[in-house]
Amino acid sequence: MFLGKVKGNIVSTQKNSYLKSHKLLLVHPTDLKGNFIDKEDVIAIDFLDAGIGDTVLVAQEGDAVEQILGHANAPINSIIVAVVDDYEVTE
Repeated sequence: MFLGKVKGNIVSTQKNSYLKSHKLLLVHPTDLKGNFIDKEDVIAIDFLDAGIGDTVLVAQEGDAVEQILGHANAPINSIIVAVVDDYEVTE
């Protein structure tokens, strides 16, 4: 799992038939201070109605997606599992 910020929506004229009714978002991993890390964005399926600019928790495991979708036919392994309103880091 990782913390990330939603950068945009994925719009596609052709989509896998198992993903047609689902929203796909572009998420960039962040550190605990909100700074972008890594160089690559991740495409994640969204069931929580997250939007651009939201901080989200993303699970990158095919089994998690499979359990939520109820099948293993969708070619995706990243899913938004929480929209983060606030968090606190204690040392």
